[in-house]
Amino acid sequence: MRSLWSGVSGLQAHQIAMDVEGNNIANVNTVGFKYSRANFADMLAQTSKIASAPEGGLGGTNAVQVGLGSSVASVSKIFSQGSLEKTDKNTDMAIAGDGFFTVSADGGKSYKYTRAGDFKFDANGMFVDSNGYILQGWLFDAEQGKVDLTSTIKDIKVDSSLTMPAKATGDVRLKANLNSGNINERTSPVFEIDSNGLFTTDNGYEVAEDLAILFNEAGENFGLKAGDSFQLSVNGVTAEEIVYGEDFTTTGDLRQLLADRTGLAVSINDMGKIAIENTGGNAASIEISAGNQNNELFTQMLSTMNTKALQPGLSTFSQGISAATHGTSIDILDSLGSKHTVRFDFRKSEDSKWDMVISSADGTSIEGTPTENIILGGSVSFNPDGSLLGANPTTIKFTGNNGSEDSQVVNLNFGEIGGFGGLTSYDSETKTAGISQDGYGAGDLIDVVIDQSGVVSGTFSNGKSIGLAQVSVARFTNNDGLMSEGGNVYIQSANSGAAMIGEAGAGGRGAIQASYLEMSNVDLSRSLTKLIVVQRGFQSNSKTITTSDQMLNTLLQLKN
Repeated sequence: MRSLWSGVSGLQAHQIAMDVEGNNIANVNTVGFKYSRANFADMLAQTSKIASAPEGGLGGTNAVQVGLGSSVASVSKIFSQGSLEKTDKNTDMAIAGDGFFTVSADGGKSYKYTRAGDFKFDANGMFVDSNGYILQGWLFDAEQGKVDLTSTIKDIKVDSSLTMPAKATGDVRLKANLNSGNINERTSPVFEIDSNGLFTTDNGYEVAEDLAILFNEAGENFGLKAGDSFQLSVNGVTAEEIVYGEDFTTTGDLRQLLADRTGLAVSINDMGKIAIENTGGNAASIEISAGNQNNELFTQMLSTMNTKALQPGLSTFSQGISAATHGTSIDILDSLGSKHTVRFDFRKSEDSKWDMVISSADGTSIEGTPTENIILGGSVSFNPDGSLLGANPTTIKFTGNNGSEDSQVVNLNFGEIGGFGGLTSYDSETKTAGISQDGYGAGDLIDVVIDQSGVVSGTFSNGKSIGLAQVSVARFTNNDGLMSEGGNVYIQSANSGAAMIGEAGAGGRGAIQASYLEMSNVDLSRSLTKLIVVQRGFQSNSKTITTSDQMLNTLLQLKN
């Protein structure tokens, strides 16, 4: 009779195992599904004789026990990683590693947990799963300007009509090299604007030009030193020695000296050439030659004015004189998001110093000068190793004069003092390597993207993106202790441990892969093989019952 009941218990246990495997196979294509395994245990055994210990000359004897069948001791959920499948939906998510998405059906009063990451936004902007449960996480804190991970998790909601307001430019970064060498490929002609020897670039910036730091038409620096000289002979009169540092220093000095010595009109034209015009009634001769301490480049520049008979009303010209210059511009934005061009012009004034001009246009103003639109007197200087020594100014106040905020403060970031990350001055090409600003115009939300830590970032039509929320991930001490509720969700139980909710990729939690879904971890080959094993086990137990029945039938026939 015991064998009959053992067979019955075996049938019942294998039926449960068949149910488990059938469920596994049924969910082979269920997103995030974890397969289960039925674990058998033998039932209580009937003891006919207990074990005895060795005593005297007799050995010990084992107990005589007959088992009473089997039962299903437990059904284990196997939480191994399922394969990740790439999808075309950017709100799909998969967890690579341990952890569960947290969802709620009652505004966060209670939580459910799932590995199925097929989420989407509903008509109200709620981030929901296929059951309509709302994904939980942390929301963007406008006051802190970031997602606060120390706050309580809430329903994740993204308003599709969200608009990003414009941000006025607060910082301009410039990285450029201003050539410190004697050859400069970027030069601009200097030209006279008044009798005081002041010269200007085409943006109206006025400086007194020291000839020592100027260049010829080929971009070669004159490099004049105290005592360098040339000789000037006018109308055959014995040549005079004219010395740099004594008789002249600046272009203004040189222009006035030539006017005094020749008695003719001397000016500098808009090509940077010295022009001597014969305003008298007789022809004039001019001869310029090397001095006692000759500077060949400088003398060559002047000697093109040599003439034996400059007729009245005609002019003779030197080569062009140029200053080392560099210009770059950038569009900055005001508080309304409107763009305005601000230009930076640099002009070498000493060996390790460049004057700087910052200008704007189109009716805008800098430092409250709406008519001139110019800051005068700015400069940058450099250390002997080419690193930045100092810059002035380091901020400007910009006014768009279009209804935007007045006196908008913009920081000018030319790099750290003593550093090489901004403005430098090496003996290499003058060029702007990069210029940027941190302002942007208003924009409408056009898409969302999710990164590995679960940050839901909104992409706006202005090209900017900001974190709108962050998806939370829950981890448990014992995943097997979770209870399935159907619909691909689990709930916490007394044996799962409390949910440890935190950021993806931290604290043992897996990273989030956006545009992926985790597939079922059911292995069909294993499950189908298991079906055969369960089937044979079921058949064997049914055979035990029929065999026991035959034995009882034989016993009953003994009476006959």
